[in-house]
Amino acid sequence: MNEKLKEKIRESLSSVLPITMIVLVLSITLVPMEISTLVLFLTGAVLLIVGMGFFQLGAEMAMTPLGQGVGGRLVKFKSVLMMALICFLMGAIITISEPDLQVLANQVAAIPNMVLIWTVAAGVGVFTVVALLRILFRISLPLLLAGLYIFMFILSFFTPSEFIAVAFDAGGVTTGPMTVPFIMALGVGLSAARSDKDSGNDSFGLIALCSIGPILMVLFLGIFYHPTEAVYTAVQIPSLVTTQDVVREFIKSVPDYAKEVLRSILPVVGVFLIFQLIARSYRKRQVQRMAVGFGYTVIGLILFLTGVNIGFAPVGSLLGEGLAGGVFKWALVPVGIVIGYYIVKAEPAVRVLNEQVEEITGGMVSYKMMNASMSIGVACAVALSMTRVLTGISIYWIIIPGYVLAIVLSRLVPPVFVGIAFDSGGVASGPMTSTFLLPLAMGACTALGGNVVTDAFGVVALVALAPLIAIQVMGMVYARRSRTVYRPEQALPGDVVIDLEDTIVDLDDTIIDLEDTVVDLEEA
Repeated sequence: MNEKLKEKIRESLSSVLPITMIVLVLSITLVPMEISTLVLFLTGAVLLIVGMGFFQLGAEMAMTPLGQGVGGRLVKFKSVLMMALICFLMGAIITISEPDLQVLANQVAAIPNMVLIWTVAAGVGVFTVVALLRILFRISLPLLLAGLYIFMFILSFFTPSEFIAVAFDAGGVTTGPMTVPFIMALGVGLSAARSDKDSGNDSFGLIALCSIGPILMVLFLGIFYHPTEAVYTAVQIPSLVTTQDVVREFIKSVPDYAKEVLRSILPVVGVFLIFQLIARSYRKRQVQRMAVGFGYTVIGLILFLTGVNIGFAPVGSLLGEGLAGGVFKWALVPVGIVIGYYIVKAEPAVRVLNEQVEEITGGMVSYKMMNASMSIGVACAVALSMTRVLTGISIYWIIIPGYVLAIVLSRLVPPVFVGIAFDSGGVASGPMTSTFLLPLAMGACTALGGNVVTDAFGVVALVALAPLIAIQVMGMVYARRSRTVYRPEQALPGDVVIDLEDTIVDLDDTIIDLEDTVVDLEEA
C-alpha cells in the first residue's frame, strides 16, 4: 500500500477512534444497544476511517494543485469580469461535490436535496467572487465581515424561524474537506501574486467569506420558498441477525452513493481538463498524479458516505434518543463536551487548515496551538447546543452575542489571526459534525418532543462560531507575549546581560550559548 495512504489512514484512525470509544462506553453504561446495532456502527466507523484516508490523500493530490494553478492563472487575466466569472463557477462546482453538504441535505426534510445544494453552491460562488475582489482591492477583512454579519442578522428577522438554524448550519458544513484545500490554495495563489507586505495576511479569509454566502442564500430561500410541512420520524435501524446481514446492508447501498459521488465529482474533473487544455499549467507527470488523486477522492467519498449514512449517523441519532429519553437526560451536556473536544480533531478539513496555517505563518501559529484552541472552543459550543436541545431556547440568544464578540475581538488582534479565526470556523463544522453531532441532537430533540428544525438544527452553526472566539483569544495572548521585552533590571542572579547598543559582535568561529541569556534590544 502507498506509504502516504497508510499515513492518512492512520491519521483518520487516531481521529475517529476517540468518538468510537465514547460510543462503546455509552452503549455499555447509559444507552444499551443491540449487538447488531453496535456491529453496524463499528463497520460504519471502519469505512469512515478508510474512506477519509483515501479522500484526504486524493484532495491533497488533486484539489490543492488545482486551486494553486487556478489562483496563479487568474491574476494574469486583465479583465476583472473574467476573473469573477471563473471564481464563481469554480466555487459553485467545488461546493456541489462537498460530502458534508450532501449529508446535511439528506437530513433537512423540509427542503428538496437539490434545491438546498444548488442554493448553497450559488452562495459559495458569489462569495468566492467577493473574496477575489477583497484581495485585489485590499479591502479590510474585519470591516467587510462586520458589515456582512450585520446585514445577515437583519435579513434573518424577515426569514421564517424554520430556516434560521438550517441557514447557519449550511454555512458551517459548506467549507469541508473538498472545498478547503481548493479555496486555501486559491487564496495563496491570488495573494502571492500581489507580492506586498500584506499579501500573507490576505491569503486567509476566503473560507470565512465562503461560509457567509450559503447562510445569506438559504435565508433568501426561506423568504421566497414555501415548502410543505416536513415530518421528522425517528431513526429506523434495520434488524440484522448475522454479520453477513450487516455486510449486505452496506453493499446494497454502495451503488446509490457511487452514482451520487460520480455526479458530484465529474464537474470538478471537467473543470480540471478544460483548465489544462487552455492553460497547459501542469506537466504530464503532474496530470497523472492529479488523475490518481481524483480516483482516490471518488473511492474515499463512496466509502465515507456509505459508512456515515448506514452505520454512523443512525447510531448517533439512537444515542441522542437514549440519553434524552432516560433519567439522566442532562448527561447530554457533559457527553456533548467530551464528543465536541475530540470530534474537531476528526475533521479532515481541520488538519488541512492547521498544516497550511503553520506553513504560511512560518510556525508562528503552530499545529498544536490551533488544535488546542479549536478543541476547547468546540467543546463549549456543543455544550451550548445540547443545552438548547434540552431547554428550547432560541439560537439568537447565543449566536448574536457570539458574533458581536467575534467582531469586537477582530479589532483587537493582529490581522493574520482574524483571517485564521474566521477560516477555522468554516472548517471546524465539517462531515464529522454533520454526520454525528447533528443526528445526536436530532435524536435527543425527537425523544424530548421538541421542534427538530428550531432546536436541533443549529449545532453546526455553534460549532462554526466557537473557533472565531477561541482563535482570536489565542491571538490576543500571543500578541501580548510577543510584546514582552526583557530588561536588564529583570535579570536573575547568574544571568548574562548583553547590551547591543553601539556594539559590534564578530561571529567568526564563535559559539554563543544563549541559555539563561537576556538580550536588551532597546535602542539597538
